[in-house]
Amino acid sequence: MSVVTLSFADDAKDAALRTAEKLCQNTYPTSIENCSIVFSRMHGNCLACHFIQGGTQTGNIGPTLFSMKQRFPDKAVLRAIIWNAGDRNANSIMMPFGQHKILTEEQIDKVTDFIYTL
Repeated sequence: MSVVTLSFADDAKDAALRTAEKLCQNTYPTSIENCSIVFSRMHGNCLACHFIQGGTQTGNIGPTLFSMKQRFPDKAVLRAIIWNAGDRNANSIMMPFGQHKILTEEQIDKVTDFIYTL
């Protein structure tokens, strides 16, 4: 017999993702998976610092995320900022999601894809 256990942290992350998915179903129904990483309090947690239309309990310490294609014509620049904003601005307080392995490369791609549609 094999026993599989999940840590409390894994359970909490799963619950946070499910909560975000419910919010995204109403707000961004064509991009639920990517949106849920952005909105999840235990994944991207972008809402802690940024206002995103449709998000709840949004922050204001970072810039509002809108018109992203116009602001970042080169999508790779946006991805690089998400990976490590400090490379572009040494005074940035944004968490280096890629460098510190907070998000996987695949998750960073999904976050970038979603934010780029805003």
